[in-house]
Amino acid sequence: MSNCDLCVVRNRAICASLDAKELSALNTVGRTRNVVAGESLIWEGEDSVLVANVIEGVLKLSTNTEDGREQIVGVVYPSDFIGRPFGGTTGHGVTALTDAKVCVFSRRDFDAFAREHPALEHKLLERTLGELDRTRRWMLLLGRKSAGEKMASFLVEMVERMDNTAGCAIRFEQPNRRHVTLPFSRQQIADVLGLTIETVSRQFTRLKNEGIVDLPSRREVVILDLDALVAEAG
Repeated sequence: MSNCDLCVVRNRAICASLDAKELSALNTVGRTRNVVAGESLIWEGEDSVLVANVIEGVLKLSTNTEDGREQIVGVVYPSDFIGRPFGGTTGHGVTALTDAKVCVFSRRDFDAFAREHPALEHKLLERTLGELDRTRRWMLLLGRKSAGEKMASFLVEMVERMDNTAGCAIRFEQPNRRHVTLPFSRQQIADVLGLTIETVSRQFTRLKNEGIVDLPSRREVVILDLDALVAEAG
């Protein structure tokens, strides 16, 4: 069986639009790669030489200021597509937050394949528009929401993206309850939300005191009342 036949995100990735013959052709130009936590896959400012589908794990998209400060500008989960097809310079780095598995393609090979398969190009456009919508929501979050609303929105989005996703550490315990192993440190959450680490810790404590979450450890969050968390997100 080919890598595509065995792929756990086959029905949700951009290649879901391809038939068996087309998948076989795509499989010849791709390869599976394992990435350990902390390892970079794409570097900011470099020529776009590869693209990839995320099969397992969580990766961050980040950019750096001139004085070396990092800003996390996005997070990708299984079935997400990373990289910049059709040329150009990569505007952000891509680094694994957890151990991950990706299906990697040479950007030139992928571009040539996509041009010959309009359904794949259409899927790329859908993904791009979806990412644009998420970016606009994130602008609202960073610009207008309070610290509490930011924290709740962050947790809600993470649950929505990780629910029923292979390779992500989230468990259903009851209809309104989730157990999440965070791929982020407290400092990384602060970086994503534009908050201080002290504010992040205070918001976790507040949510716990209000009975909305439990915190078994610094990397675990048990969402006790998902509806209440959605209401907190505003």
